[in-house]
Amino acid sequence: MRFRFVYMALGSSLCTFLMMCQPDPDLNQFVAVPSPIDNPSDSSKIALGKKLFFDTRLSLDNTISCASCHHPEKAFTDGLKTSTGINGLKTQRNAPSLLNSGFLPTVMFDAHLKTLELQVLVPLQEPNEMGHNMKVLIPELRAIPEYQEAARRIFNRDFDAWVLTRSLGAFERSLVSMNAPFDQYQNGDESALNASEKAGWSIFSEKLYCTQCHSPPNFTNHEPRNNGLYPDYGEDKGRFRIHHDSSDIGSFKVPSLRNIELTAPYMHDGSFESLEEVIAHYAQGGAGHYLQDEVIVPFKLSEMEQRQLMDFLMSLTDLSFLERL
Repeated sequence: MRFRFVYMALGSSLCTFLMMCQPDPDLNQFVAVPSPIDNPSDSSKIALGKKLFFDTRLSLDNTISCASCHHPEKAFTDGLKTSTGINGLKTQRNAPSLLNSGFLPTVMFDAHLKTLELQVLVPLQEPNEMGHNMKVLIPELRAIPEYQEAARRIFNRDFDAWVLTRSLGAFERSLVSMNAPFDQYQNGDESALNASEKAGWSIFSEKLYCTQCHSPPNFTNHEPRNNGLYPDYGEDKGRFRIHHDSSDIGSFKVPSLRNIELTAPYMHDGSFESLEEVIAHYAQGGAGHYLQDEVIVPFKLSEMEQRQLMDFLMSLTDLSFLERL
């Protein structure tokens, strides 16, 4: 009987677990997602969060749900440069994927909120997103028998903001995507990646500086960085808007590259339609903003190397989460 090591992300560290070898195992079942002390996960709480996530009654005009900007088939993004909220209003930023959000030490592009429960409150009340008022919304949801009954059964309390945020937070933490071909390869299956994908991984991790910001297993360092997207960031100066610290101008949290083939367009404002554009941006060494991260320097790739790098990025796709919804 053969055994194999599976590497799982637990918080910010890697934990090694020994499991029995199976043909093409679903590695997601071995991933331990941390839960906050005040919101331990359970199936009933996740189920309630899922219902709320897809319910348009959470928006002021009953037209927008969380899923309106986070489509499961698009890896919980929406395929738009910036999202569309109530009354056709546009958001300022691109919708990030919610997959593996349980590992986030901070939430939002500004990396300033510490929990998913706090994050839930932002789109619900943002005027150009769901546009509601919690003082109005909570009584409306409490009046829905299904939600009130679930709140009493699961939380032993009337439906309130605690129930709403804890349920949605629990559902988001259940969205795990760690069973990509690359994960199977890292788990010891040499056949999971072809020669081009393996060469792309070497380019990504050894020739270029990619892993300094996009390190496995989550393919992000979770930090706000200035990637030199613009020489002048204009109205949206990133994390600067939180603390008005001039050193934060142009800093946005580094996104995960997992499922990146499903999450176009790219960057905080959706300004790049393709991965080729993203690679070209970094190959030229960024746009040269005066606070641009010093790790970003020009590089050259042959046509074959670029194709190999693209093939590797495609190996980070895992659609198995759709089967668990």
